[in-house]
Amino acid sequence: MTSNGREQAAERRPTQLYTGSERPYDPEDLVKASGREPTPETLEWARRLIAEEGPGAIERYLP
Repeated sequence: MTSNGREQAAERRPTQLYTGSERPYDPEDLVKASGREPTPETLEWARRLIAEEGPGAIERYLP
């Protein structure tokens, strides 16, 4: 069994790995990456964090 839980390895793998701030994301993405549910309060929290820290705000929540 492979690491993806299947009998055979995945045929298509990404050729490049990306971190969160390399591509555009929105407040809902940040909320979900932090393990929270998207609510008006958490979306506002995410908007403030993005405004304060810039695009790299999501980095602390991604591996």
